[in-house]
Amino acid sequence: MIQKKTEQDIAVMRESNQIVSDVHRLLTPHVRPGARVSELDAMAEDFIRANGAKPAFKGYSSGSKSIPPFPATLCVSIDDEVVHGIPTDRVLEEGQIVSIDVGTEKNGFFGDGAMTLPVGTVDGEKLRLMRVTKESLYRGIEKAVPGNHLHDVSAAIQEHVEDNGFSVVRDLVGHGIGKSLHEEQPVPNFGRAGTGPRLEAGVTIAIEPMVNYGSFKVRIAANGWTVLTRDASPSAHFEHTVYISKDGPVLLTNHFERENG
Repeated sequence: MIQKKTEQDIAVMRESNQIVSDVHRLLTPHVRPGARVSELDAMAEDFIRANGAKPAFKGYSSGSKSIPPFPATLCVSIDDEVVHGIPTDRVLEEGQIVSIDVGTEKNGFFGDGAMTLPVGTVDGEKLRLMRVTKESLYRGIEKAVPGNHLHDVSAAIQEHVEDNGFSVVRDLVGHGIGKSLHEEQPVPNFGRAGTGPRLEAGVTIAIEPMVNYGSFKVRIAANGWTVLTRDASPSAHFEHTVYISKDGPVLLTNHFERENG
C-alpha cells in the first residue's frame, strides 16, 4: 500500500534528507586519486551520527539468510559496479567514476540520495554517461506530478537514456520512501507512458536511474551485495528523494542541481 505523507511528515523527512545532502557535500572534495574508500565511509558515519541520525544502510538485510547484513554506512560503487559497492581499503584511482549512495534515518523517517563523481581527470565518454544519467533523472522528476501515471516517470528516463545510446538497468528500481527505507511503490527506470498507478499528492519516492554504458544486464558479486555490469562497462547512478505535492515535484534532497537548465 502506498503511504501518503502529511505536511508534518514532510517536515521531518526534510531533516533526514538534508543530512543525506550534507554528507554528499562533505565527501565530494575527498573523492580524488589516492582516497581510501573506507575513510570516506567513516567520515560519513561520523557526520550522520553527530547530526542525530542513523546510517540507513548499515545492518540492512537483503532478506537472505545466506547473505550477511550490509556492513557499511555508504554504498560506494566504482566503474563497472552499478550499486551496493561495499567500502573497503581500496584506493581510488585517476580516471575512475565512483557512485556514492547515502541513506539516513532520523526521527522515524528516511532519506536517500546518490550521485556519481569523477576521480581526477575522466575520459569524455564516462563524463557523457554521467551527464546523461543526471539528465534522465530530471526528465523523470518532471513527470512526477499528480494525475500522471508512474510509468510516465519511467518512460521519460528510459527514452532519454536510450536516445543517447546507453541502457537502463532492469533488475534494480527506485522505490517509495518514508517511515521505511523501501516502501511501495517500486519506481522502474523503464516502462510505457500512460501505464502504472496514478500518482497522487502526498506520495514520496526515490527516483534513481542506474545507467550502463553498454548492456543493461548485470550480475551479483560473490559478496552477495555488489551489482556489476555483466559486460564490465562503466555505470552511473543519480538519485533524489522526491515529494509529489499538489503543485508538482519537490526535491527533498539537494546534493546536486540540474545542469544546462
